[in-house]
Amino acid sequence: PPHNTAIMISMIMVLNQKGDVMISRQYRDDVSRAAADSFRLQVIAAKETGTQAPVKRIEQCSFLYTRHLNMYFVAITRSNVNPALVFEYLFQKIRILKAYLGEEFDENSMRNNMTLIYELMDETMDFGYPQNCAVDVLRLYINLGNVKPQDEPEPSQLTSQITGAIDWRREGIKHKRNEVYIDVLESVNLLLSSTGSVLRNEVTGQVQMNTKLTGMPECKFGLNDKLVIEREDTGQRKPGVEIDDCTFHRCVRLGKFDADRTITFIPPDGEFELMRYRVTDNINVPFRFIPAVQEEHGHTRVSINLKVIANFSDQLFATHVVIKIPVPKNTAKAKIKALFGRAKYEPEQQAIVWRVKRFPGKAECHINAEVDLMPTVRPKPWNRPPINVEFQVPMFTASGVHVRFLRVYDKSGYHTQRWVRYITKAGNYQIRI
Repeated sequence: PPHNTAIMISMIMVLNQKGDVMISRQYRDDVSRAAADSFRLQVIAAKETGTQAPVKRIEQCSFLYTRHLNMYFVAITRSNVNPALVFEYLFQKIRILKAYLGEEFDENSMRNNMTLIYELMDETMDFGYPQNCAVDVLRLYINLGNVKPQDEPEPSQLTSQITGAIDWRREGIKHKRNEVYIDVLESVNLLLSSTGSVLRNEVTGQVQMNTKLTGMPECKFGLNDKLVIEREDTGQRKPGVEIDDCTFHRCVRLGKFDADRTITFIPPDGEFELMRYRVTDNINVPFRFIPAVQEEHGHTRVSINLKVIANFSDQLFATHVVIKIPVPKNTAKAKIKALFGRAKYEPEQQAIVWRVKRFPGKAECHINAEVDLMPTVRPKPWNRPPINVEFQVPMFTASGVHVRFLRVYDKSGYHTQRWVRYITKAGNYQIRI
């Protein structure tokens, strides 16, 4: 038999929770509408969604699906597709419909806008291959017939935007002041043993940007990436940070990054996420914890002593610090002493919750608690869950990553103002006791 080289989607359907097909668009003729019935019976009627993987194989067809409210967006294919690509298309499809019909679009708004939805289906996919999914560009020429774009584009410009490389930014954007806001947001994931040794320690970070730039500027962005600094370095500066697992917004030129690790891009207008990264070495842990938990008097009492040390500069402070210290299920009452912040026993959390609004850098704080337990018929050993911590530290990065430069090149040569902000927060921050 001839080998099926065209590895793509044959049909897209939208079903309601009863399994009725609201909308379907066939891009190839190798699947039939009867396939929808088998999906309804084997997935929706069988209440499989949410418990099974969102990929189902029925009669030589693969069904890949996702939900929005009570509707199922389903892609059907006979070939061995890349599931990540298909799900990305379904998510983009939902994002586009949110932009046109509102965040909480439902069955009624879908039924009232059939013509628009079919237009969008034809524009975003051709013969089963995903095409243009950029909302800004789609809006230029699919506008419901009643929304007149302010700046009707020239046909030649429209063609370049539909087929061209830069569909995330249109020509002719003007701003009175040219500004770029950069946020470096980091989450620290830490697991400490009861003796204080580090079992897991990593930082995941993202760089968020908000650009208000005129024209079609080219931006060059630099972090203190170890590989770049070592190449440029004359031995004068601090060593850089080893940055792993970088993923970028599609505006970044990946060829340039692969060649010399420079991050070059023409930015979208407004807010977007430029990149994500991970760092696993030389992490500055914002808080150190020294716990001492003892079970006394034949399981009738637990004494807790916890020392918390802020490792960051005394010029900085942490906000929204919440420390949850677990206690046994059969806790009757807890006598707590904390000189700093507010601490109380919260039965629904099975923990003593210590809240500190503002925790200064280099400060040391203590909390002591005497916990009385209710007697139980069959005493069970307490499994000692870990202490969980939440916090935010503005203007501090646990990984040591910082922005070295952002250069903006535009043919008019205007001056750009740049603003950078750093925030480190707790991801999965746990201490065993």
